Amino acid sequence: MSKEVDDYINREISWLSFNERVLQEAKDPQVPLLERLKFLGIFSSNLDEFFSVRVGTLQRMIDAGVKSKAVVGVAPKKVMKQVHKTVLTLRDDFDKVFTGLTKELAEHNIFIVDETQLDGSQKAFVKEYFLEKVRPRLIPVILKDIPDFPYLKNQVLYLLIDVQKKWDPQTSKFALIEVPADVLPRYINLPDSGDRKCVIMLDDVIRFGLDDIFSIFDYDSIAAYTIKLTRDAELDIDDDVTKSFFEKVSASLEERKKGQPVRFVYDKDMPYYLLDFTLKRLGIENFENLVPGGKYHNAKDFMSFPKIGSDSFYYEPKHPLPHKYFVSHKSLFSAIKGHDILLHYPYQSFDYFIDLLREAAIDPHVSSIKITLYRVAKNSNVINALINAIKNGKTVTVVIELQARFDEESNIYWTQKLEDAGARIIDGVPGLKVHSKLCHITRNEDDVPVRYSCIGTGNFNESTAKLYCDHMLMTANPDLTFEVEKAFDFFSHNYKVYEYKHLIVAPLQMRKTFKKYIENEVDNARSGKPAYIHAKMNSLVDSEMINKLYDASKAGVRVKLVIRGICSLVPGVKGLSENIEVISIVDRYLEHSRIFIFCNNDDERYFISSADWMVRNLDRRVEVATPIYDRSLQEELKEYMNIQFMDNRKARIINDLQDNKYRTDGEKPCRTQNDIYDFLERQLNNGDV
Repeated sequence: MSKEVDDYINREISWLSFNERVLQEAKDPQVPLLERLKFLGIFSSNLDEFFSVRVGTLQRMIDAGVKSKAVVGVAPKKVMKQVHKTVLTLRDDFDKVFTGLTKELAEHNIFIVDETQLDGSQKAFVKEYFLEKVRPRLIPVILKDIPDFPYLKNQVLYLLIDVQKKWDPQTSKFALIEVPADVLPRYINLPDSGDRKCVIMLDDVIRFGLDDIFSIFDYDSIAAYTIKLTRDAELDIDDDVTKSFFEKVSASLEERKKGQPVRFVYDKDMPYYLLDFTLKRLGIENFENLVPGGKYHNAKDFMSFPKIGSDSFYYEPKHPLPHKYFVSHKSLFSAIKGHDILLHYPYQSFDYFIDLLREAAIDPHVSSIKITLYRVAKNSNVINALINAIKNGKTVTVVIELQARFDEESNIYWTQKLEDAGARIIDGVPGLKVHSKLCHITRNEDDVPVRYSCIGTGNFNESTAKLYCDHMLMTANPDLTFEVEKAFDFFSHNYKVYEYKHLIVAPLQMRKTFKKYIENEVDNARSGKPAYIHAKMNSLVDSEMINKLYDASKAGVRVKLVIRGICSLVPGVKGLSENIEVISIVDRYLEHSRIFIFCNNDDERYFISSADWMVRNLDRRVEVATPIYDRSLQEELKEYMNIQFMDNRKARIINDLQDNKYRTDGEKPCRTQNDIYDFLERQLNNGDV
């Protein structure tokens, strides 16, 4: 392999390969039927974000004349061509999967019908629904009557209406209607038709009502075709020193809505004259990312497909397991003071963390709560508990990241709510995103301040905690809680840089520390000592860290990695990475946690972290990795990782071909997410509850 290119997989192509793994779940007949439909929704949502963020960035680089391979591993123009080719292939695959799923649904008497397939009672229902719910939300724009094409919002569905007068083309009309999927459900349950259970899409309800909408015109035919424009979603933050950061982010959100086009998707059955008219009026007729598609777009809405049919169409519910140290009606503070506690959600309940905040809010001994927030739930119980703490006289400090991508508006809203309640707000650190997951509670016990800290791999978000696999250390260990306090001091006073001895904090010393741990394994391997690295991340992109892992492989260090998403490292290459094995696990939950285990000559070092190994995490964000010191928790994490490595049902092998083959070796079946639940359940039953 040549060092210049082939030692690294381009991050954009690797990301598309990850999304192909999501599409594999939609294909898998072992996945329950309507869960497969949801995976189509996840695939579509991922692709939308990919175009808004990554393709938007590539387009900026091309527009700026960037030709260097160093930035993306391959010249940006070449990457864009690869992206376009791969996306078209995935789109064709998606259409085949969707067609197959609709046939399977039909075998179970479930039908997604359009406006031409309704019986009498369904027509009456749709007519009433259209008149009462839909028509008041529609704003048809006659395109030939206005000089400029209307502004198309990012990722919003529109119907292009072709109103034709057969013998008098000059009186034909083109119109545009926004599909109001932000205020109305995209899928509507219809009355049953005999044994048939039917669902209709909002798009087709509008098509049903076209005659009503355009009744004032004389026409022979009328048809509607879907279009969608994706825009660059990167924020350009104003550097005006007279404005607050809050004001700058608010202003840049408005600018995002006007971002440059990066993809235009259209119904491939649209007549050429209508497509040509639209592209010319939008000024994108020579645009590279024109994507012909089917009748429907925004398949991300499959994630909210209505509940219908048998329970067997869905995953069997898995109720969160209780934790042996949290006994009912006992103070959570006393439990944490007695033992370091490691929560694994969704296998165990995130509600323990909310209960801790609620207890802190009313505990007369608690004086203060400090927390970092990156993404929170829509109706956040975490926020409610913090506001309750303020009402009970506690000092509450919230470090809220206003630049959490696509959550900026939500975070601005919660900032205002918390500020109105009396919280002290710190809106991040200039030049750095605060991505660490920290909560710090001070409690006066016998006139001595005792600190309790929670350090996590995922957001303090009760909604995503039901879907994302993450970990949280809850501890009263003075070494750790003292340093969490120092991290909050840094948020308040950015000039106060502390030399951490236990926590690993980016951008201060995370890169340097993890490099030292890898180098230590290299030294041990060369000295004939035991040497291995076991790690789990969402993304591995940083070339310096990849090169360190290559060095480790060459020295004989056994490296086993679980990388859910982007992996720019190429494993299994002779003379470079033959001692590195990488798998990716995609299943019902999103693998989100970051875990690092270093052999250290059989005196292992364990860490959980908020950070992937990407340049942004190591150099441009405030991230925290915490050591796990408790021996029983180390064993717990070790077994957790071993189960991941043994997966031979949902693990895909990562290689230079990016072909996403399932790993099928092993003496007995192992499906990580089922087996981890069983492991924690056994541990609970064997423990003293």
